Amino acid sequence: MLDYDRLAEDYARHRQVHPGVVKDLWETGGIGPQSSVLEVGCGTGNYVAALEQLAGAQCTGIDPSREMLDAARRQTSKVSLGIGSAEKLDFPDDSFDLVFSVDVIHHVEGRPAFYNEARRVLKPGGRVCTATDSEWIIRHRRPLSEYFPETVEREIARYPRIAELREQMAAAGFDAVCEHQVEFAYERSDIGPYESKAYSTLHLIPEDAFQRGLTRLREALQAGPIQCVSYYVLLWGTA
Repeated sequence: MLDYDRLAEDYARHRQVHPGVVKDLWETGGIGPQSSVLEVGCGTGNYVAALEQLAGAQCTGIDPSREMLDAARRQTSKVSLGIGSAEKLDFPDDSFDLVFSVDVIHHVEGRPAFYNEARRVLKPGGRVCTATDSEWIIRHRRPLSEYFPETVEREIARYPRIAELREQMAAAGFDAVCEHQVEFAYERSDIGPYESKAYSTLHLIPEDAFQRGLTRLREALQAGPIQCVSYYVLLWGTA
């Protein structure tokens, strides 16, 4: 079990929002100044802070890690932040227009309970969104899967299948379940996030495999920036 309190500083320093995810949350979620938004597993607050700034929405974020929340508070004072778990949302019925999570659902042990709770706290017609990785995305992460191939099978084992999540959302009473895939191409010249293991999967592979990947990545970067691409699947449902 990873200690995310200990990872908070590296996450805050190195993790950035995916522009495609933010755009889809804003547009598909129909978020505006009158909207109430909950991010489950907000971590250092990048996404919920971006939505608050972009749409002026009333935003709340919960996370089980106090250190992650402390990092989130350092970047925004306009988002309500607190300790919480996905399986038991401490909010009244019909509280939110959008409940979302980004790269969190594989950490949630009671996923059916989470979707039931999300359905309960959403207003009628509200939306739930789970941004996650499919098996195809895990195999095509660049540079992560390219330079650290040992991460691939470990990630496939810990991420739930998209079909399974769709079934759980439907079972919780969500209608119009659909998925969007977004991508973001960029260049990387900084090895820092990898040296710091700012991606949790790097803590799960053997140290010798990590060092081999780091050496290959360092050598590639000596020739100049490398081409990268980041993908997400966003699963949507309507309460």
